[in-house]
Amino acid sequence: MELSFSSREALYKRVKPALRVKKRELEQLGFSYIREIDIWNYLIESRWKKGHALMLSDVVSDILHVEYQALDSYVKKRNTEEKKQQTIPIEII
Repeated sequence: MELSFSSREALYKRVKPALRVKKRELEQLGFSYIREIDIWNYLIESRWKKGHALMLSDVVSDILHVEYQALDSYVKKRNTEEKKQQTIPIEII
């Protein structure tokens, strides 16, 4: 049986249980600030960047086996970039 998804959102909803499991595991390891969406975005931007015909089992496996050190670095880098973008320089006249 072949599954296809009409959008990333549909796939995200389908694999949400795996994301929850990984998030709980990360919390137990002390990475409580990493959210499910962080795991998802990391994999989209790194692991699945070039993948077109991914199978659902591969997606779930990637979620469950994502390296927490690389994920931690990704989240910290992304948070730093977001903070820089939120900082508006004040021009003194």
